[in-house]
Amino acid sequence: MKRHAHVLSLLTLVLGAVATAQPAASTEAPRRVAVRAARMLDVKSGKYVAQPVILIEGDRIVKVGPGLQIPEGTEVVDLGAATVLPGLIDCHTHLMARESEVPNGYELALLTKSQATRALEGAANARATLRAGFTTVRDVENEGSGFADVALRDAIRQGLVEGPRMLVATRGIAAVGAYHPFGTSPDVKDLPTGAQFVSGVEEARRAAREQLGQGADLLKIYADWATPTLTVDELRVIIDEAHKAKRKVAVHAMTPEGIRNALAAGADSIEHGHNADRAALELIRQKGAFLVPTVGILEALVERAPDAATRTRFEARLAGTRKTVALAHQLGVKLASGFDAASAWQQGRNAMEPVALNRAGLPPLEALRSATSRAAELLGLQEHVGTLEPGRYGDLVAVSGDPLADVSELQRVRFVMKGGVVVLDELTRAAPKGPSVQPTK
Repeated sequence: MKRHAHVLSLLTLVLGAVATAQPAASTEAPRRVAVRAARMLDVKSGKYVAQPVILIEGDRIVKVGPGLQIPEGTEVVDLGAATVLPGLIDCHTHLMARESEVPNGYELALLTKSQATRALEGAANARATLRAGFTTVRDVENEGSGFADVALRDAIRQGLVEGPRMLVATRGIAAVGAYHPFGTSPDVKDLPTGAQFVSGVEEARRAAREQLGQGADLLKIYADWATPTLTVDELRVIIDEAHKAKRKVAVHAMTPEGIRNALAAGADSIEHGHNADRAALELIRQKGAFLVPTVGILEALVERAPDAATRTRFEARLAGTRKTVALAHQLGVKLASGFDAASAWQQGRNAMEPVALNRAGLPPLEALRSATSRAAELLGLQEHVGTLEPGRYGDLVAVSGDPLADVSELQRVRFVMKGGVVVLDELTRAAPKGPSVQPTK
């Protein structure tokens, strides 16, 4: 009893010291910022608001409208003739991936890079992504870096690292032998893997619980790899575990059968779906799932093809995927933007995806929604991001031109704000600062 009393006394002292060390609650009023520009795109209505003023307190928008009165003492950010949009969202990133463009680059990354290196690379990729205007991302598997994506997400939240808001899927789940590394000697044991391998329902359940327990915001599953891999029962138990924890599940599925299996198991989104047939696309719509077609990465691969044969192969895949996207849009499938960057030169080029979706047949407004309001819906964050409305985070970007006339304006973002804090500014540098900028009353 004395020992227990001693432990309790010590615990009381420690907790008391921790409580004493906590900083006192700030009594300062939240920082107030007003952003004004020539026009703002309301992605819900598809119309421009002329001479908008966006009032932000702390990290949230409190009021939006044309020519609003700006309260005394508010910091004013005047973007002049620019067009303002909501901060962009990428629903299929791999911020921990920075593969070398050499044969077996993925396997080399697994074998030669420490998790510390991978985490530092992730920080660099996060910064590039944010500065490209993507203030929120859904990171769908960290490609063999353990749980480094959880650490990166948390470091960004704490302000230690500059990057977008992240939802992370940690390790990903695949059938044994159905994901990287491929082609390794059977004599080599305990090789690192790109995803967590499972075989059977109970292994699948354990993997889901482990990843959720380690901080996953969603789960990522591989339903096929050229051909279907995990069974419907294996897929279902993973998805059930995620849904019980109020988490969504992204499923890599390229084939019609893989897509059907994923949807039968309750998938929230189909990733890629490049070989989907009409029946598979209709089923995606019927189930209310999303398709994240990752067209832009195919355009990127065509752009950087090392030889004519490789270029021809990627061009054929791109043409087929464009037809799939056009049909999906025609059928009313919900489409969300995701670029699928994996190498250094791809990171930060996320805006290639909405541009590619536009080329594949989405009208400009739908391409813009795929990276704003529609993407927020997929992430379950529509009350926080994706539109410029009161209550949402002060996440916004600005471009010089008209993105409804030319979606590629998203590739030339000139101003980025996340949570009311300016991240990138190429528009107001020449404007007078300090007392010479007077708010209206």
